[in-house]
Amino acid sequence: MLPEDGMRIESAGQTHVGRRAHNEDAYVVRGDLGLFVVADGLGGQAGGEVASRCVVDAFTEFGERMLRDSNSTWPDPLNPQKSREENLLLACTAMAQRALQTRRVGYLRDMGSTVVSLLVSDKVAAVAHVGDSRLYRLRAGQIEALTKDHSVTEELRAAGLEPPPRGQSAFGHIITRALGTERAEPTVQRVELQPGDVFLLCSDGLYEPLEPERIIEGLSKASVQDACDVLVTGAYDAGGRDNITAVVVRVSSPPSLTGLI
Repeated sequence: MLPEDGMRIESAGQTHVGRRAHNEDAYVVRGDLGLFVVADGLGGQAGGEVASRCVVDAFTEFGERMLRDSNSTWPDPLNPQKSREENLLLACTAMAQRALQTRRVGYLRDMGSTVVSLLVSDKVAAVAHVGDSRLYRLRAGQIEALTKDHSVTEELRAAGLEPPPRGQSAFGHIITRALGTERAEPTVQRVELQPGDVFLLCSDGLYEPLEPERIIEGLSKASVQDACDVLVTGAYDAGGRDNITAVVVRVSSPPSLTGLI
């Protein structure tokens, strides 16, 4: 699943409870699998924590299974119109959905989770998301959101209306899809990789308080761990009240061997 053409992948993650009593975010950074995930749990306290952990565990478990045995049985029929990477993320999402629905009993009956995931392989990557956790890409100094929230706000935009800013709207935080619920269909897409690309997977607790310029500044740090730390700290210092999570993935060319031979 990792790039085979010599491209170098650097990655790191960071999470912070913010100004909440509990951290309902979870993340995975598995450079050996080329797999990166951020999940934001719903359902309050223990429910949210359990939900996000179930999601990242499901993604990791299937990713490890496919690494051990690429001919391993898939849980669902493959979509012939999708790449292997896209199908793998679809399978991970389906497994996470089943895990959550199985555990939605008792005090966990209302739990759910958003998810955003990135799978890097060769010169391409696949992205899958459910809810309002996001993936950004910094390329040539320009920041772009590669995911579109599954939310009431985005549905209004699709209908030709211009809703108020997310933080100033009564329905700004209402999502229309979440793992564990009846509406959990992921949006999956393929993304081409270029040396110099920097990807940010994050929960809403990170992107809401930060202006795009602050995100660009953070992603421009020399170290991916420094980028995570700066972004998370910046979101907190900007007044963020939610849990804050960032995973940063940087793609670069390998060091030149010229002069070493």
